[in-house]
Amino acid sequence: MLSFVRPGRVILLFLLAVGILAARPLDYATIHAMPKSVEKDYYLWRYLSSSKATRSEAEKLIREAKRINGKLAKAYRKKTGHKPPKHIGRRHKPLTAAQKKAIAQKKAVTLALLKSDNPWQRWLQLSPAMQVYVLNHAGTTGRRQLDHQITPELFAQLSTQYGFNETIRRIRHERLPEWSKALLYPPAKKHRLTHRTLLALGFNALYRGKPAVGEMYFRLAARKSIKREEVDQALFWAYMSRRNTSYLHKLTHSYDINLYTLLARDILHLKYPRTITPALPKGHLLSRTISDPIAWAKLKKKIFDKQVDKSALAKHYREADAVGYYSYILSKASRDTEQYFPMPYRDLLAKLPKSRQAILYAIARQESRFVPASISTSYALGMMQIMPFLVRHLAKKRHEKVDYDAMFDPRKALIYANEHMNYLTKWLKHPLFIAYAYNAGIGYTRRLIRKKHLFNGKGPYEPYLSLELVDNAQARHYGKHVLTNYVMYMNKLGTPLRMTDLLSFIHEPKKTDNFRKRK
Repeated sequence: MLSFVRPGRVILLFLLAVGILAARPLDYATIHAMPKSVEKDYYLWRYLSSSKATRSEAEKLIREAKRINGKLAKAYRKKTGHKPPKHIGRRHKPLTAAQKKAIAQKKAVTLALLKSDNPWQRWLQLSPAMQVYVLNHAGTTGRRQLDHQITPELFAQLSTQYGFNETIRRIRHERLPEWSKALLYPPAKKHRLTHRTLLALGFNALYRGKPAVGEMYFRLAARKSIKREEVDQALFWAYMSRRNTSYLHKLTHSYDINLYTLLARDILHLKYPRTITPALPKGHLLSRTISDPIAWAKLKKKIFDKQVDKSALAKHYREADAVGYYSYILSKASRDTEQYFPMPYRDLLAKLPKSRQAILYAIARQESRFVPASISTSYALGMMQIMPFLVRHLAKKRHEKVDYDAMFDPRKALIYANEHMNYLTKWLKHPLFIAYAYNAGIGYTRRLIRKKHLFNGKGPYEPYLSLELVDNAQARHYGKHVLTNYVMYMNKLGTPLRMTDLLSFIHEPKKTDNFRKRK
């Protein structure tokens, strides 16, 4: 059992001389000169939220935003009295007149079909593309009208349409009985089902007691995947379906370190792969350089520019405090085939319990790759990606007055993240649940782990299936990544830990959380 000991007075370690960044002075000219980026959007939100910005400035600057989130829209509306222009941040081109006409015709066909005496027979006479369109736009009541037994041949035909991915999602969500039976049929050879849909069909087959069908769908998902972790996920579940260890051996050849590759090595009794933890010399980069979001926005453009020599670029950041930049650049240079696990700020963290060190490192790696100037699209700030409302709460709790920009100081960010961790670990003891709470909130996590069908230790695919059934997609992926990072960092800190051991007691409340009833 892991011990997440609350450090108590150890937090005083953090009251070392920490340079807190002053707020960036903002005015119209300064923001106008910033490159279009999420980082600029954050400062635009700060400026529009202040009394200094005029309505005229707001109306001009909003057109320079990359993406308008709820915070920025609210600040703009409060400043100007109206909503931001609709086209700002739009990813898709507006529909042409011809496209609008075609959609109107399809809607008319759907409406006429559903009002007919025999919707099912009329539906069967349509082309596969139109059949899928009708299913997706018929509404819940309309789909129930069309819930009839279908043949494997018809299912295969429909699987050649990209829109059938949405159809399958709706069938599963609405639990249409006849269509649900068809979700065990094989797709066409030239199907257009996505990795996500194929995985869902695989899990559906396991739930229905059809492991051979599940294996088929997981194999197809592995072939369809683009990201390495998606391939590994599909291979692992193909193994879980029929316990064929050939899938595990394929996983050991993956360059990616993730939940599935670690589990494969556990089952095969193999060592974990080596990773890169750079040991960089102390340098002279100013804290403002590595903690400047606008400088980071400009650097990102270089990192993703195919013409830039990334190895040469990384050398400019070969200093201890810039290890996040250095590792991130080289990771991208290798197309993520080289796995970096930095361990910066040892002077702050070394005297904390190793479990606390590991979870802070695990979260920092997942949140920002240790880049101090990171800003998310929701304006989570700094290396630890702390939301503005939480910055305010923690500052009040610590009797401090800090500007949001203080979170771009990595040491201050660690202080605040550790403070928040003190609260989370009052209720949660397992790193997976702590990760869920850090990402989606402790209220969500409480509701999640109280669900009777999750993390209860029952069933042939537990605890791994519960990890896949977390309903919040962002939290689901986040939890698996933080868990992987945690295991790797515990080993780096000299505490041997295997993923299977860490998950072996996830169903035992007395070892994992204070929310579930203890037996």
